[in-house]
Amino acid sequence: MAILTQVRDPRVKDVTVTGVEMDPDMRAATVHVSVMGSPAKEELALKGLASSAGFLQAQVADRIETRYTPRLKFKLDSGVKKSIEIARVLSEVLPASSSTPASARPPQASEEQASGGTAAAAPEDPVSPVSPVDMEKPEEHA
Repeated sequence: MAILTQVRDPRVKDVTVTGVEMDPDMRAATVHVSVMGSPAKEELALKGLASSAGFLQAQVADRIETRYTPRLKFKLDSGVKKSIEIARVLSEVLPASSSTPASARPPQASEEQASGGTAAAAPEDPVSPVSPVDMEKPEEHA
């Protein structure tokens, strides 16, 4: 929250914290951040965060009670940008769901339409039946 509201560095814009990894001795933490924008904007944001690390460490020290305040390191997390790119590529490659041809419909639906029937499909039961084998008591050990 301090990155969003209290850091006054103009380079730190459009930054989202995606995760934090603590070292086992709790003396250092790697803060994974995602920055929306160009690679140049990402580098500027990382430099701004690095220069604000002392301020942010003081904010962390006020909120946690540990012997040592973890030293913050910032690392770019490109997972969000990769997922957006994958979604874009998939939308180009896969056909739109609203333009499903009749041949791609399930056989039951086309048979019902052909016969003129309006029988409602029975909903699937999400709870599977329990077999008698599952109900047996486990063996007791002496």
